[in-house]
Amino acid sequence: MSPLVITLLIVGGIALLIVIAYVNHLVENNKLERARQKADLNDRIRRCLDISTTMPGQLMSAPLKLLLSRLQLQLSERLLPLDKQNTELKGRIEELRTLVAQGESIPVSNAPQPILSEAKAKEVRFTLENLHALITGSAQIGLLPANEGKHWLQQIRQMLVQLHIEFFGNLGQQALQQKQPGQARLAFERGVQYLRKQPQPGLYQTQLKRFEEQLARANALVLEQGQPSTEAPSELTEGLKNLDDDDWKKKNLYD
Repeated sequence: MSPLVITLLIVGGIALLIVIAYVNHLVENNKLERARQKADLNDRIRRCLDISTTMPGQLMSAPLKLLLSRLQLQLSERLLPLDKQNTELKGRIEELRTLVAQGESIPVSNAPQPILSEAKAKEVRFTLENLHALITGSAQIGLLPANEGKHWLQQIRQMLVQLHIEFFGNLGQQALQQKQPGQARLAFERGVQYLRKQPQPGLYQTQLKRFEEQLARANALVLEQGQPSTEAPSELTEGLKNLDDDDWKKKNLYD
């Protein structure tokens, strides 16, 4: 065998090894990408389901339930080609198609959850933040048109306002029932301040008027009892600082 043939065989062998290594690299990269896509889709589906089931009934509407079901369906349909043998997923897709076909007649079974403590308010806010992230991500990957995504982000901000209204109102009423008009005044005063600083305060005139009336009543009770004009730091004065929504005002569809 001539040196030329030997050289060609060696070069050919090296080239073959390079091709094999490259093909293996592509196969591994493809496997990793499929695994990443599956994990991402499963996470988004889980978040849809969590929000759909944990959202308090007073914040859950038929359009929102329909949106979450629609997103679950779209995500599940994207997941199916990556998990073709998953019979449970196939069954879930059929259930979601049936639900989505009902439109805004979709059943909403979420029970109301009174917002009676700072811990509960933070829990519901966390759910709203998850919804915000879900809507933003869904728009970015093409599941939602940008205009629809922006509409829902506006709805979420209104839901956040509703959460604050219920929280301040409930804390104020609790304080009145416990003969603590000073604490009640703090709650109602925070409610008034919160609504006045909203970008569109006109949307909440009814709620603002109610808070102002409750604040006047609490003030009168404080004067009757001869309590000092200021209260010591409490769960209300300290804890509610964490519920301000300034950071939400800075968020947009493409955060």
